Amino acid sequence: MLAKQWLSNARGIMDKIENTQMENIKKAAGVMADSIAAGRWVHTFGCGHATIPIEEMYPRIGGFVGFHPMIELPLSFFTHIVGEMGVHQFVFLERVEGYGTQIMKSHSFDTRDTMWLFSHSGINNVNIDVALEAKRLGMKVIVLGSAGEFEGVKSRHSSGKQIFELADIVVDTCVPAGDASVDLKNHKDKIGPVSTMGFVTAVWMIICTVAEELVERGEKLYIHPSHNVPGDTTARERLNEALAEYKQRIAGV
Repeated sequence: MLAKQWLSNARGIMDKIENTQMENIKKAAGVMADSIAAGRWVHTFGCGHATIPIEEMYPRIGGFVGFHPMIELPLSFFTHIVGEMGVHQFVFLERVEGYGTQIMKSHSFDTRDTMWLFSHSGINNVNIDVALEAKRLGMKVIVLGSAGEFEGVKSRHSSGKQIFELADIVVDTCVPAGDASVDLKNHKDKIGPVSTMGFVTAVWMIICTVAEELVERGEKLYIHPSHNVPGDTTARERLNEALAEYKQRIAGV
């Protein structure tokens, strides 16, 4: 049954991350905790389906202030499929060298910040632009993606560098290069991608470790609560407190 095949593949990815990436997960979490404890940001960026882990982490129930999502609509919103902001345009844009540098001009950064990047293959230009600019500005760069599978694959960037080579810390999502993982009779292409599961698994392992580190340091976390739990009369108050903290940070207060 193909449903169970996909489930087995997804579990295998999660197990492999646990068995091989814990050291780098702890290192990444330590760097992020330093940024958040300093009142600064962990900026998050990706293209295409690599924006899903960014939307998953903040803002959402169980997430906390300190993560700043940088999502460019032309690089993520291609659900029209064809027509305006369709798949053809997205595939073109993520390979345009210099576009990522222009994106970085629209944000404010500090050397105490961390740049957290998501790229399955690590070879496309926009992500590499962002990584190069982040390093030029003095930020630590953490990258999630299928680093082992794409080792030695040629970058599309004029620097000749993959995003994994530019990172201070890499957490390998342990996903096969082709992403899709389930064979289908009479078809060349597989179905059942697992990169989103790899990304989200690593994201929450890292963020839980960041939270653990910050609490050990005595830091207060501004956590987004569920506002759907019956009887929780202070949920809205706690949500407002978290959003107020986010506003202060975004304003540089």
